[in-house]
Amino acid sequence: MANGRTAACLAVGSELLGEVRLDSNSLAITRALGRHGFQVVEKRVVGDDEQTVAAAIAELLGRVDVLILTGGLGPTADDITRDAIARALGRRIDVDPQVEGWVRAAYEARGRAMPEVSRRMAQVVHGARILPNRKGVAPGLLISTRDRLLVALPGVPWEMAEMLEREVEPELALRGGGARRFSRTLLLGGVYESAVEEQVRGLYDRFGRENVTILASCGVVRLVLSTGGEPASAQRRLTEMETAFREQLGADVAGVDVSSLEQAVLAELESAGMTLAVAESCTGGLLSARLTDVPGASAVFRGGVVSYSNQAKEDLVGVPHDVLIEHGAVSEPTARAMAAGACSAFTSDWGVGITGIAGPSGGTADKPVGLVHWAVAGPAGVVADHRVFGGDRASVRLWSAHLALDLVRRQLALGRRHG
Repeated sequence: MANGRTAACLAVGSELLGEVRLDSNSLAITRALGRHGFQVVEKRVVGDDEQTVAAAIAELLGRVDVLILTGGLGPTADDITRDAIARALGRRIDVDPQVEGWVRAAYEARGRAMPEVSRRMAQVVHGARILPNRKGVAPGLLISTRDRLLVALPGVPWEMAEMLEREVEPELALRGGGARRFSRTLLLGGVYESAVEEQVRGLYDRFGRENVTILASCGVVRLVLSTGGEPASAQRRLTEMETAFREQLGADVAGVDVSSLEQAVLAELESAGMTLAVAESCTGGLLSARLTDVPGASAVFRGGVVSYSNQAKEDLVGVPHDVLIEHGAVSEPTARAMAAGACSAFTSDWGVGITGIAGPSGGTADKPVGLVHWAVAGPAGVVADHRVFGGDRASVRLWSAHLALDLVRRQLALGRRHG
């Protein structure tokens, strides 16, 4: 980074050390830090033990400029972040009457009386600035110690995100010394990370390898382009980078600064005034769920069917019995019939059919585990593809949903070019 400033993220919570819950807050925090010229050098997860958390705080604050904690600010006995901060910094904890009033008002606004245990959330480390919580109850803390900054935010993601943007980013901007970084993300569909690397590596000398990050996830690759400096010149540089990388990647680019492939495809369909329906087998409704996760999807997405059994394929989306007998449920003809049947069942312009063997059992020599057929029906007819995916059941299903959706995107692009 231009100014050499460093930062770390510390997530507090024993639940984050198990298999059920992941630390996702550090992703948003890293983006915010990067925007203001701070390089995240470490992310750490620590359980609900006051002494262990205090030791982590002291060690990290000894070598980074900014430390942002999340979690452990609630009312229960295992919410020990305030105590750990006080121990690490050698400061006392006071009950702040004003903060207690905020906490009480937050409960009353929800039609509840404040439990006595919730007075814990009014405890404030001496010398800390209180960060009001407009999305929840537990306030955050901001502490300047020597030339370092320590911030404690709630663990609830939407509470953390609002507090980070409203209260913390202005402080980061001041401490960053104007060393802003800007980024732009190219979303690529239906590609592998290694193939993208081969395509773009010739541009590294021109733009700097350190300014390009490749992030891959089961058929979707995000290419993050970044640069620093004065806003106007940085934006010009980003536009130059985007143009060069788009020219190199061509039709693989699904969108710029869009959060997901489904968002990109739904936007393209809405722009074209067209609708979509899906018929799923091995993906079990995953594609429908991902589409309906996008706000406003109802403008485009007509509906979906999980036609898991052969009988459901016949009854719900009209797959001919003879096709199932001759070719089997996992076959190109069945996928094609499912896609066309989805269009017919929902009176949509486009239809998707997905059928395969997600595993871990059920494969044969001719049709191994991981084999998936998908098809897309549209105004110009039906196209199909297939692949044998590696990985576990979840990854096979995600690959299948992404590549089926990407085929819709590519067919839409062909239609625009030929229209």
